[in-house]
Amino acid sequence: MKRVIDKECLPPVMEEYIRVLKYERKLSFNTVESYENNLYTFWLFLNKQDPLKVSKKEIEHFIQSVHQKETTKAHYLTVLRSFYGFMVDNDRLGKNPCDGVLMPKLTERLPKYLSYEEVDLLLSFPLKTAYDYRTKAMLELLYATGMRVSELLSLKFYMVDFDNDCVKVEGKGSKERIIPFNETAKKYLSLYLKNYRGLLVKKGKNYDELFLNNRGTPITRQGLYKLLKELCVKVGLKKCVSPHVLRHSFATHLLKNGADLRVIQELLGHSDISTTQIYTHVSNEKMKEEYESAHPRAKKEKE
Repeated sequence: MKRVIDKECLPPVMEEYIRVLKYERKLSFNTVESYENNLYTFWLFLNKQDPLKVSKKEIEHFIQSVHQKETTKAHYLTVLRSFYGFMVDNDRLGKNPCDGVLMPKLTERLPKYLSYEEVDLLLSFPLKTAYDYRTKAMLELLYATGMRVSELLSLKFYMVDFDNDCVKVEGKGSKERIIPFNETAKKYLSLYLKNYRGLLVKKGKNYDELFLNNRGTPITRQGLYKLLKELCVKVGLKKCVSPHVLRHSFATHLLKNGADLRVIQELLGHSDISTTQIYTHVSNEKMKEEYESAHPRAKKEKE
């Protein structure tokens, strides 16, 4: 979301809350900016009146006035609940005006993931250039660790431990975690760093990030998305694959092979187990499909 406000425009109570998000809770820049923009939009709806003098009905009217998808409406309500909850906790309000406001009904979407065969196909491209080895190392590491694309692209040399086969990443809220990687990821990451990364470095440019583009600067999120799109065409994979699809594939495959949900939560860096539980739905859906395609009575019913 583009920045649409000057934070000096916000009323003091909202500015105070934004400072708490930024400096005490240490939320990411994008999260803070999103909250800031949402609060500003709400304040405009109030005609820049005191945001502490609102009713439940005004909150409901505001949510209804948001002419966007339900997930966006839900995000607005989450931001307002958090803001007013902070005001209640600090004795600025006696009651949260969002209490009793119904969350917009969201349609649960199961995450897209690749089958084992599709992962093998995606990672089967020939290695000829330094860029090929860089891409191979990136994708093997993504699938081996399930890390977020932002975590992958911000990896630096000191964050990789080849002795213990793990990486240290900085996730949401600046929370650090250690993720192990497998022998395949270790092999291609080591090959890339020892033999090929130096070929991508340009004169006068010195970066600590592991993965560089053709200009010798750290590869961007947009660059990786484009690279994956081209790679799918090259290997004949008829699916739209994003870095997040590989993260979903990592979690789904671990669960299908018996990994504990709490372990997967830790590896993914989810603060709430309910976020990780979506993968049990994926696993159950797949189980149901396989049951219906294999059970003789299920086949007869369909016929």
